[in-house]
Amino acid sequence: MYQARRPHQSEFIPIRNLDYHVQVWGEPSPGKTPLVMVHGWMDVAASYQFVVDAFSEDHYIIAPDWRGYGKTKVPKTDNYWVPDYLADLDFLLDHYAPDQPVNLVGHSMGGNVVMLYGGVRPQRIRRLVNLEGFGMPATIPAQAPGRFATWMDELKKLHAGEMELKAYDSADGVARRLMKTNPRLGADKATWLARHWAAENADGSWSIQGDAAHKVTSAQLYRVEEVLAIYQRLTMPVLAVEASDNSLDLWWKGKFTLAEYHERLKVVPQVEIARIDDAGHMMHHDQPEVLAALIERFIR
Repeated sequence: MYQARRPHQSEFIPIRNLDYHVQVWGEPSPGKTPLVMVHGWMDVAASYQFVVDAFSEDHYIIAPDWRGYGKTKVPKTDNYWVPDYLADLDFLLDHYAPDQPVNLVGHSMGGNVVMLYGGVRPQRIRRLVNLEGFGMPATIPAQAPGRFATWMDELKKLHAGEMELKAYDSADGVARRLMKTNPRLGADKATWLARHWAAENADGSWSIQGDAAHKVTSAQLYRVEEVLAIYQRLTMPVLAVEASDNSLDLWWKGKFTLAEYHERLKVVPQVEIARIDDAGHMMHHDQPEVLAALIERFIR
């Protein structure tokens, strides 16, 4: 199994009626800018361990489990909303960095969140790193009736137990699932990740630490005009990191392309695009050393 070089501390912080689980590496000190790292959909804060271990410098790192993921439990809900993540992040920064801007990193869904948050609260961010937070395909108002119908239909499926996440017979079964999804992930890292990405149930089976309600389609359309208005307010330097594997082609089959994403980035006042070779969407697993070097060079 992978051996973590830098141990973390687990903290539970009261945020908006939830006990938010936060992993912390390092210690705060005068002159040290906090590095906040937020994960993506169906992931957890511990997923950044390989990047944290690859850093050459001693950072004060704050990484939350988003609501409904990892150890941040939500008692009762049947869907999740992007604005909640922005508000949760705002409260998190109030707690850990009330008087100074932070360096902010987000992957995938978390990348989308930090791009929006950075445009809404630009004064709170010193440097922003977006790891394949591409956004979503553009929508038009005529899609709204169908989107609301899909949302309600999926809520019924969720309450009927038809959207539950699969349970695995063991942690090794979870590791095999991780390696099947990402062929670049070695057995040592997969075995370590499985015990953070999932948890053991009373009957000895293992389940992913993610609420099934995250699978419910958002009722809201993705309004590109609103997103671009927010992107224009990203006054801090932004690093947009991409993997050599084009995940957008895989996901959207031409409905949303890398070229369209790059076109959206043109409204960001200060943006640099970087690429990591021999990596897929889970670049923080595939090439943690390369990613760590990119982040450190950018925030230094």
